[in-house]
Amino acid sequence: MLRFRRFGADRRRRASAAFALAFAWILAGAPLWAQSREDTVAHVDGAPIPVHLYVPSGAGPFPVLVLSHGSPRDAAGRSDFGRGTLRGVAESLARRGILVAVPIRRGYGPHPLRWAEDYGGCERARYYQAGLATAEDIRAAALSVASRRDADPTRIVLMGVSAGGWGSIAAASQPLKGLIGVVNFAGGRGSRGPDDVCKPDELVAAAARYGRNSHVPELWIYSVNDRFFGPDLANRLLKAFTEAGGAARFVSAPAYGTDGHRYIRDTESWRGDVEAFLQRIGFLHGS
Repeated sequence: MLRFRRFGADRRRRASAAFALAFAWILAGAPLWAQSREDTVAHVDGAPIPVHLYVPSGAGPFPVLVLSHGSPRDAAGRSDFGRGTLRGVAESLARRGILVAVPIRRGYGPHPLRWAEDYGGCERARYYQAGLATAEDIRAAALSVASRRDADPTRIVLMGVSAGGWGSIAAASQPLKGLIGVVNFAGGRGSRGPDDVCKPDELVAAAARYGRNSHVPELWIYSVNDRFFGPDLANRLLKAFTEAGGAARFVSAPAYGTDGHRYIRDTESWRGDVEAFLQRIGFLHGS
């Protein structure tokens, strides 16, 4: 007689959730990849940048995506970043056969170095320079991971949220071998409080400077209820960037909770837009 082991309620819920996720991906026509977690270190001017990797199983070579975190309004929050940062987003991308790297930039994490991307407060609002400082860490992570044997150095995409999105745009304004696209979720700097950005004109001017030197296609995604960088400012940034020569497609994303600045967490909502973009630029192959 067959005997079946009883599962606790929590184990049954986890099993059901895992099955539902796998079934959803199968219906979507996307291959499911097992994945592993690894940690490595990149360097900027001798300073270590921890990089958390989500590696699909197999020999590869896998396309490389550098996923960059934001920056909290409160400086004390910078210590909260670490190995779990953007984990859900990274895992959803790795399941698609993407080698995902999440760098924890200078000035973030439990044992942070000097904060490298300070824009000088509202008095100075050096958003252009701050973006380039963020870009240094992003580019260092990209180059380090692209040198792996299981990485495809000809297929690199930068993807980030908030300050990480802003830094990804900045990084694409400088030469980076193998870079073919950028995905920007709610990129910007200077938010002091809900719907309060310090010197937004300076932010718009910096976007134009990045646009003049950008040579890869970009996808910009901003939620309609983003309380850091609302729709009006987002459209001003886009206009400045594209009129200066940058190429970006804009997605006005639906509202998410009480603050759409966290829309990147809703992976199922944006997966279609992002995968279509990644396929169009040759980063992902069609299912």
